[in-house]
Amino acid sequence: MQKDHQIGAYEAKSKLPEYLRKVVTGERFTITQRGQPVAELVPVTTASRSDAVAAAKRMRAFIDRRRPSQSVDIKGLIEEGRD
Repeated sequence: MQKDHQIGAYEAKSKLPEYLRKVVTGERFTITQRGQPVAELVPVTTASRSDAVAAAKRMRAFIDRRRPSQSVDIKGLIEEGRD
């Protein structure tokens, strides 16, 4: 895996073709403005994979938040509903 490089927005604009050639080989760039990260220049497959990983993490967190705590007596609730 290639190292992630930081470049300023002006440099990215000035040398975009050069950076795109490097991205094709797997390199990644974080574009900054006044030292603050504002965008990432990454290979398309990497971006898709990171999107999928982020979506899976969000889904897991969603499921975990809705999972009943272990102190809930599911069987008792079912029996209660049968009355």
